[in-house]
Amino acid sequence: MEEVYMPAERLAELRKAAKARKGIESACGCRIAIEGDIAIISGKPYGEFVAKGVLQAFGRGFDIEVARLLLGDNCYFASIDLKEELGSETRVRRIKARIIGENGRTKKYIEGVSSAKMCIYGDTVSFIGSIDEIREAETAVNTLVEGGTHRLAYLRMEAAHRKNKEAAHRPDF
Repeated sequence: MEEVYMPAERLAELRKAAKARKGIESACGCRIAIEGDIAIISGKPYGEFVAKGVLQAFGRGFDIEVARLLLGDNCYFASIDLKEELGSETRVRRIKARIIGENGRTKKYIEGVSSAKMCIYGDTVSFIGSIDEIREAETAVNTLVEGGTHRLAYLRMEAAHRKNKEAAHRPDF
């Protein structure tokens, strides 16, 4: 049995999305019960593990359909806790604004180059994608968290993207 804590508003959405919840249950071969502010998953160990990842992503702000991408084999979830990294609420708010950018342009650019899905919710920035996609997006976000400029964040992310692309096209011997 696995337990996933979720904010109350996300649990309320999960309760309403009964059809999506049943889809996750059937895909993972487990049952999802909601008690208080916790989702309880019971079933076979691997199914519980996969369902827990989907529910964690949903709890961190992703739409249920985006979170369901984690049911695939080459899709992973990662999260950065800005409160843990930065400490003060003022700095967290400022960095969140820098990550989102004016009219969401920075977030869209990071998602466009890295191909990772990104969500800023509460004090966290979360990613869904392949390992390389997540690393590329994290490179940009970490640069902004460290106080770097948007230009530097983009340059570092684009360099990581080029490196990953070249490695993918290199023949294995």
